[in-house]
Amino acid sequence: MYELKQVGRQSYYINSPAKIGIYRQTESDVYLIDSGNDKEAAKKVLKIAGQNGWNIKGIVNTHSNADHIGGNQYVQKQTGCPIFASGVEGSFTRYPILEPSFLYGGYPFKELRSKFLLAKESEVADCSSPDFPSELELIPLPGHFFDMVGVRTPDDTVSLADCVSSPSVLEKYGVTFIYDVAQYLATLDSIETIDAAVFVPSHADVTTDIKPLAAFNRAKVHEIAHVIEEICTMPQDTEHVIQSVFRAYRLTMTAEQYVLVGSTIRSYLSWMKDSGKLDMVIGEDSLRWQARGVS
Repeated sequence: MYELKQVGRQSYYINSPAKIGIYRQTESDVYLIDSGNDKEAAKKVLKIAGQNGWNIKGIVNTHSNADHIGGNQYVQKQTGCPIFASGVEGSFTRYPILEPSFLYGGYPFKELRSKFLLAKESEVADCSSPDFPSELELIPLPGHFFDMVGVRTPDDTVSLADCVSSPSVLEKYGVTFIYDVAQYLATLDSIETIDAAVFVPSHADVTTDIKPLAAFNRAKVHEIAHVIEEICTMPQDTEHVIQSVFRAYRLTMTAEQYVLVGSTIRSYLSWMKDSGKLDMVIGEDSLRWQARGVS
């Protein structure tokens, strides 16, 4: 863990729980693509940079989940480097309490205010800033989170952030986080059309062919939707659907898993209603979901 791997003439990644990309702009100047999950990860990144004689010139965040921005504050304090983020991701990075609040749907209780969901705040500029390295191409990858982006470096290496997960990750976690299911599926379609020398997903092996992994993730989305449809053959409230998905995938209930899986299932319910697979049934004191055409 935390080994440095070279994947292109100017591109590297640090093998960590969420891969940290490195773009070597010059012999001595580098940009990080994400910063790891916490201060300890940031210390390892700085050590690797020092061992290679590299100056960290900036950080480009693909999105604002805590495991991707958790090292921001420490690296920024140690180096004074700028941090760049796109759209809503910049707001979540400046004010990281937004992530657990958004996931929970209210002020997060103590167990949700841990480094797993709550990063340290950092100063952020938008990627439209004139200081952003213009040779880096940003690739919109919405769906997993609000304004997530991928990054193409000049040597044709594409960092894909969290838009795909490996089969082993999907098997382990069953239901991985998705904010907007329709956009997520559209992103899977779009990455299949990208030509690149190499792809670096944050939670899957580096590959030269992303199509099989995109197809596998797409199939998992439709599998989960089918499970939800089966659960909703009779009208069910949201909490019952979440509970049933936990049972179907034998997931372990923790505070973090409750909000991550719960938020994802709510997103599935919205997508399935909007696409005509589910009906929303509102009674005097409840909102329930029922598979379309079942009575």
